[in-house]
This record gives sequence, C-alpha cells and structure tokens, in this order.
Amino acid sequence: MKLGIIITQTEPETVWNALRLALYSVGQGDQVRIFLSGKGVDIDKIEDQKFDVKGQAQKLLDAGAQFFACGSCLKLRNSPGSEICPLSTLKDHYEIVRDSDKVISV
Repeated sequence: MKLGIIITQTEPETVWNALRLALYSVGQGDQVRIFLSGKGVDIDKIEDQKFDVKGQAQKLLDAGAQFFACGSCLKLRNSPGSEICPLSTLKDHYEIVRDSDKVISV
C-alpha cells in the first residue's frame, strides 16, 4: 500500500502517534510519504519528554520513509529546511495525494 500522511500541526502527542503509524506501516512493507504543511514544517523543533517526535522521524528516515515540507511554509518561517523538513513544492503535495492508496491528515 502507498500511504500518504499530511501533518499540519506541532502538538507532540498527535504528531508522535502519526509517526508511529507511519513507522508501523513501513514495517508492514508499505511505502510511506509524509508531507509537512503549515505548522507541520516545525516538526523538527518539537521538544517533549514524553513524545520523542524527532526520534520517531529519524527512525522513519532510516526505514526508508520520505518527508516533504511545504516550501512556502518554510519561507514564511525563514527556514531553509532540514533532513526531516526538506524543501518541497505544492506539486509534491499533489502527487502524494494523487498517488497514495490512503491519505491521513493530522
């Protein structure tokens, strides 16, 4: 299955759970692509003792999942992006939605 996950927020528990689902899906052999939009492009800045968002994101990268981050949203925040938040485009967002068997938005 091709799973697309759209993350638009930085609430630690919600983002952590979305990333846990993504990691589980990769473990099941699914292709996972994650698009970060709006506040979601700040995912690499989430600091929380209970919910290790950065650790989950790194596990996903190591497992072969792909992250994309809205270029306009990054520019509004004067951010060049990062490994977890690579500068991407609306075209990437569209293709994730178009090509995924299932799309989840949090």
